[in-house]
Amino acid sequence: MADRSYNAFEMAQSQFDKVADQLDLDEATRDLLRYNAREYHVSIPVRMDDGSFKVFRGFRVQHNDSRGPAKGGIRFHPMETIDTVRALAMWMTWKTAVVDIPLGGGKGGVICDPHNLSMREQEQICRGWIRQLSRDMGPVNDIPAPDVMTNAQHMLWMLDEFETLRGERLPGFITGKPVGMGGSLGRTEATGYGVIFTVREALKELDIPPAKTTASIQGFGNVAQYAIELFNRIGGKVICVSSWDQKDQTSYSFKKSSGIDLDELKGITDRFGGIDKGKAAELGYEVLPGEAWIEQEVDILIPAALEHQITKENVSKINDSVKIIAEGANGPTTPEADEVISKRGIFMIPDLLANAGGVTCSYFEQVQSNMNYFWDKDEVLGKLDSKMTSAFNAVSELAEKRKLYMRDAAYVIAIGRVAQASKDRGWV
Repeated sequence: MADRSYNAFEMAQSQFDKVADQLDLDEATRDLLRYNAREYHVSIPVRMDDGSFKVFRGFRVQHNDSRGPAKGGIRFHPMETIDTVRALAMWMTWKTAVVDIPLGGGKGGVICDPHNLSMREQEQICRGWIRQLSRDMGPVNDIPAPDVMTNAQHMLWMLDEFETLRGERLPGFITGKPVGMGGSLGRTEATGYGVIFTVREALKELDIPPAKTTASIQGFGNVAQYAIELFNRIGGKVICVSSWDQKDQTSYSFKKSSGIDLDELKGITDRFGGIDKGKAAELGYEVLPGEAWIEQEVDILIPAALEHQITKENVSKINDSVKIIAEGANGPTTPEADEVISKRGIFMIPDLLANAGGVTCSYFEQVQSNMNYFWDKDEVLGKLDSKMTSAFNAVSELAEKRKLYMRDAAYVIAIGRVAQASKDRGWV
């Protein structure tokens, strides 16, 4: 989001156009799916702790709900833009379709920096965002969830405000809630674990034992931390991670060739995933520039931070040793960089597949909340593994059958399903 010359929505449309040609979609279907169905812009006045008032700008975009209610997170970020939210809503439509769950795509955002806001001020933003949008959202038409710099507490404030306005209990309205307040066991782990479920399947295809692999990961937030945990459990070793330093307003990479210690690093990390570089150095980590994560001599790269991270400017820095890229973040690779990666024969697990674990478990949470019956953690994670593995195999088989790049195969499946649903409903 920091590069204003980059437009995420134009990139999402470019990806769609490429597959629309392959599917030979008619003009009406292209026009419908190339743009978002609805978008809302809101202003949220908040009385700050010092007594002053500040107005925060927010968005909600619903891309397509032909297969079910719109579903997607809400992000808090100082550089948030409507075009980023538009792109993320579109990508969410494809994501829910590729894992074949009965949901559509949506996304929300508020321009703010939680680093500089008290918890009371953040609560007022959450409640204000819901007050502005409560008539256009709900458990049967649009269901939010946590995303960048939002968490279970933010979701619970939003649910409380929504239920107060509606005058009834509607726990299926929002997902990512705290366990015990309608949240699902396994939801916190879901996105990171989902990334590694797909990595595990890719390693099987490539006939590479996980125990012989190393990885470098961009980001050290929730997705990265749980991805590292599961990757270690299947025998792999992560030698490098990167994280954002709020004080220096830049990122750093932290490398230990013998393998990072997840618990050790978590002990010197703030609640936003920022690693204390001084303490990391004392623990024996090499503290390198932020982009160093992409240059490492590893088997697997996992971008798990923000969009627009692997570009034409840095794609050549990817080491010849890299065999798999698994996109834990949304839209981390630009089309220009994607072309280079494809030509180099690196096995790409695209974002709409690799990081679909979060929305899949959100769907499980929605089901549990609506029927007021909750599954144990092993059951949730077992269902998640089954769903992710099934989706990976479907994409991989199509890629093999039609000699497609994995990203294109995932898009062909997803866009084909959404186009068919829109036609079946008589929209086009």
